[in-house]
Amino acid sequence: MCGIIGYIGEENCIPILINGLKRLEYRGYDSIGISVIDGEIKTFKQKGKITDFKVPEIRCSVGIGHTRWSTHGEPSDINAHPHCDCNKKISIVHNGIIENFESLKKILEDKGHKFISETDTEVIAHLIEEFYEYDLSEAVKKTLLKVEGTYGLLVIKKNEDKIIAARKGSPLVFGIKDDGYFISSDASAIIEHTKDVIYLVDNDILEINKDGYILSNLKDPKIHERQIETIDWSLEQIEKKGFKHFMLKEIYEQPESILNTLRGRIKDHEIKITINLDEEFIKNLKRIIITACGTSWHAALIGKYIIEKNCGIPVEVDYASEFRYRNPIINKNDLLIVISQSGETADTLAALKEAKKKGAKTLGLVNAVGSTIARECESGIYLHAGPEIGVASTKAFTSQVTALIILSLFLKKDERIMEEVKKVPGIVKKVLENNHIKEIAEIYYKKNNFLYLGRGINFPVALEGALKLKEISYIHAEGYPAAEMKHGPIALIDDDMPVVVIANKNDIYDKILSNIQEIKARNGKIIAIADEGDYNIKDKVDHVIYVPEVIEELKPIVNSIPLQLLAYYIADLKGCNVDQPRNLAKSVTVE
Repeated sequence: MCGIIGYIGEENCIPILINGLKRLEYRGYDSIGISVIDGEIKTFKQKGKITDFKVPEIRCSVGIGHTRWSTHGEPSDINAHPHCDCNKKISIVHNGIIENFESLKKILEDKGHKFISETDTEVIAHLIEEFYEYDLSEAVKKTLLKVEGTYGLLVIKKNEDKIIAARKGSPLVFGIKDDGYFISSDASAIIEHTKDVIYLVDNDILEINKDGYILSNLKDPKIHERQIETIDWSLEQIEKKGFKHFMLKEIYEQPESILNTLRGRIKDHEIKITINLDEEFIKNLKRIIITACGTSWHAALIGKYIIEKNCGIPVEVDYASEFRYRNPIINKNDLLIVISQSGETADTLAALKEAKKKGAKTLGLVNAVGSTIARECESGIYLHAGPEIGVASTKAFTSQVTALIILSLFLKKDERIMEEVKKVPGIVKKVLENNHIKEIAEIYYKKNNFLYLGRGINFPVALEGALKLKEISYIHAEGYPAAEMKHGPIALIDDDMPVVVIANKNDIYDKILSNIQEIKARNGKIIAIADEGDYNIKDKVDHVIYVPEVIEELKPIVNSIPLQLLAYYIADLKGCNVDQPRNLAKSVTVE
C-alpha cells in the first residue's frame, strides 16, 4: 500500500519526486525517502510525513521515491525506503510483500551480505547485487525469479542513467512525455506532467532510459508492444478546491459522481451497458456471488438485497479476504462480482483468480480505469466516480451502490426504479444542504462509543456509518440489525451511549419505533435518520436528521450522506487527520 514514483528525463527529478509523493501520501505516510543518481547513488529518507521532509538542494535527472505504509518493521529512518545493497551502488523502492524474505535473507547473510533494516524489501536490493554482472535488467529478472510475493518495484544503479520497473500484484503506471518518463503506483502522481500512460501488467519488466524504453515480461523475454492510453480526468479533480479536506470535498461531489455513474446508462427506457456475457448465460443465471472488502463489502450487501428482491436471483456476499481460504463451491454457471474502488485490492484480486480457476464468469465494479481487476474480469462496469483521495471512501461507495442498481435493472427491467434512480443526483444535492449535522457532532464528538442500527436494506448502511466513524475519528462504533439489539448490544445502552438509528418509513417502521423506545427506556441518546415529514418520530428521539423520502432501493444512498457528514464533523472536531487516518491506506495492495 506504499506509494512509489520514478523519473528520468531532462528536468530536475527532485521536485517531480517530492510533488508526486505528496499526491501519493494517501497510500502511506509512515516515512518518506528518495534516491537519485548524482555521480553516485544519493539517498535521503526519514520517518514522518512529507511536510517534514528535508528536501536536498541538488539537481539530478534520474531518481526514485517512496512513501511508506509499514508491513515489516516499525516506522523509522532505517526502515524507510529506498533500500540499498551493501556497497550503496543499487537503490530500490518497493510496494508489496516478499513472503520468502527470511529464507532469502539467511542465504544472503551466509554469503556475507549485511542487512541494516527490519524490512522484507531490503532483500531485493541484496539479491540484485548478488546477481549483477553487467546488465541491471538481467539482474532484476534473476532476482524476481527467486522472490515469492507481490511487488511494484523501481531500481536504479550508480553510473547507469536508467530505471528498471517491475510489477506483480502491485500497480504501476508508466507516463510518457517528449522530454522525460514517469513511473508510479498511481496516475495521480504524474497527471500534472502527462496524460499518456501505459498500465503495466503482472510480470512486466520495463527498462527506461532517456532515449526510450523497452517492455518485456518475466515469463516471456521478447520485447512487447503495449497500447498508450489517455487518462480521462484532470489535475483539478484531485485538488481540494477550497474544502478543508479531500473527504469533505468528495462527500460534496456525490451529486456529480453518481450522475457520472448513471450517465448514458439509462436511456429510452433501456439499460445501456456492455456486459460480455452471453444472453443464454444471463437468462439461466441461478446464483451470484459478490466479494469485496471494507466499504465495498457493505455496498455488496446492499446489492444482494436489491438483486434478490428485484431479480429473484440468490446472491451470496463474501469477504474477499476469507473467500479463497474456505475452498468455495463455485461452478461455471455462477457469476462472481468483485467490487473494488482501486481495482487493485489484493484480497479481492485473489478471490477473483480463485473463481476464474474454478470456471465462474466474472464481472468487476471498479473506479480505476486500467486497473488489474478491470483487466482480469471478463465483464465490468466502471464507476466513473472520479479520483478519490480521502482514505475513507465516500463517493466511490455511493457510486458502487448506483452501479449495482444499474446491474439489477440490466438483469431485470423495472420501470419504477429506472425512473426514480435518475432523480438521485438532485436528491443527494438536497441532502447535502442539511446544515445542522455539524451541530449534532459538536454535542457528541467527545463520546467514546457509538451504536448504529438499521433494518433490511439499511443494515449495511448502519455498518458503513459505523465504519466511517471508526476509520477517521478512532471512536469505537458498531453497526447492528436493529432487531438484534436486544440479543446482546442492549447491555451497552446508557446515557453515555449515542445510538444512530436509520428510521425511514417502510413496512417495518413500527418495529424500528419499538427499538427506539427500548433505547430511550435505558436513557440512550438517539440520533435518527428519518424521512421528511415524519414528525411522529421527533418526540421519541434526541435529534432528527431528515432526508427526502425515496423508494426502498435508493434509501442506502440517501441515508449514507448524513452518516458520512456526521463522521467527518466528529473527526474534524477531534482534530484527527481526516484524509490520512492512522494505520490506514487508501488502496490495500498487500494481504
